[in-house]
Amino acid sequence: MTTVVGGGPRRVMALHGWFGSARDWGGLPGLIDIERFSYAFPDYRGYGDRKDVTGEYSIAEIAGDVLALADELGWDTFSLVGHSMGGIAAQQVLATAPGRVERLAGISPVPASGVPFDDDGWALFSGAAENPGNRRAIIDFTTGGRASAHWLDTMVAASLSGSTVAAFGAYLPAWARTDISAEITGSGIPALAIVGAHDPALGEQVMTGTWLKHYPNGRVEVLLDAGHYGMYESPVRLARLLDDFLG
Repeated sequence: MTTVVGGGPRRVMALHGWFGSARDWGGLPGLIDIERFSYAFPDYRGYGDRKDVTGEYSIAEIAGDVLALADELGWDTFSLVGHSMGGIAAQQVLATAPGRVERLAGISPVPASGVPFDDDGWALFSGAAENPGNRRAIIDFTTGGRASAHWLDTMVAASLSGSTVAAFGAYLPAWARTDISAEITGSGIPALAIVGAHDPALGEQVMTGTWLKHYPNGRVEVLLDAGHYGMYESPVRLARLLDDFLG
């Protein structure tokens, strides 16, 4: 089941991150202008209300499911918001059906070229499917070590209950090692990347070297009081940036 918030004419598909689900968007859903926007929050296979739906757990599969959902909703065209892993999934939707996508917004988005890892980083991330401690360390690191212990524990618990181990593990190489940059580079679509100043993994410097090179009409905005999870750390500012850009 897909959650749709609002009934406005500006249609937005919001794609969650590796640790998230359709339910894990922090304060953002409550800040949507329901007169202007209609936001759809789908789950990927193996996540949320689709935990029992299996598949190949690839970025291309996510894009295919998103386009099928848009057809079900009667959305011929729409904009995309993607957080983290959802950022590269949104770009795959653009690559697959460019005529259907109006605007593209990434929140700490994985670039179209994927994410390189050193050996230690890969060991940490690849162990996260089975080890909750790895999940906690990743969330703590990507929010700059600024979050409370209780919030970190809550985020870990949500990720454990929100996805299957098989899906969570399989999506890591999908988002980290997929490279669709050749398919989207040069696209004239308006493209906004919103990043946190305290995100050491996918911050402004990374977006300058990827997002801005891929999209001639791209720009980057920085949330000064956020790391990787802007919808939790700085939701009011994030909502304003999305309102202005997508509206």
